[in-house]
Amino acid sequence: MEGFSQDETSTLSDAFGRLEKFEKVNFDETIELSCSLGVDPKQSSQGVRGIVNLPHGSGKEVRVIVFTDNADEAKAAGADHAGLDELIKKVKDGWMDFDVALATTDSMKSVRSIARVLGPRGLMPTPKAGTVTDNVAEAITAVKAGRVEFKMDKTGSLAVVVGKRSFTSVQLQENTSTALEAVLSSRPDGFKGKFIKNVYISSTMSPSVKLDTSTLNLS
Repeated sequence: MEGFSQDETSTLSDAFGRLEKFEKVNFDETIELSCSLGVDPKQSSQGVRGIVNLPHGSGKEVRVIVFTDNADEAKAAGADHAGLDELIKKVKDGWMDFDVALATTDSMKSVRSIARVLGPRGLMPTPKAGTVTDNVAEAITAVKAGRVEFKMDKTGSLAVVVGKRSFTSVQLQENTSTALEAVLSSRPDGFKGKFIKNVYISSTMSPSVKLDTSTLNLS
């Protein structure tokens, strides 16, 4: 975009106005909120991860599998695939055609056998992420409706999907504000200092737009 500088900062509303002016591509791009954190990623006690229920959804069709002995119940609740031993073997053999993996409490003993497969991809069910649950129907509904997970990477940054470029500016602002609140709530216990250092908005194919953190409620 002519006259655009990545060093400039914007308010949240202005950021989406800028984003709208970038050249569009022939698919509906995903919009992400990216945060640079002040934590030490080498300290396990300062790990950051969490979930957020976006008020307007993520705009993404989410494929959900459930590790459970009651596959019929899970499929009736909307799971794309469900089962236990056969599903575990399928994943172990390399099948990864899903976005979220849920598991019942009883199934976790078996699911741990594929932790090395799911873990590096951020797909291992965990109680903290709300993906280990005995209320399978409720969890499937939440995930499909727009529940998004986020997790800090090795550089101390994280990204959260907040919608699609086809969303209205108001929808994106409300999703982003909700996501920022969720990131803030994941601040490690006892952490001192500035938790969120920098905040950016970008779409799949666009440059990042830096937000003016003084205009955001980051305390």
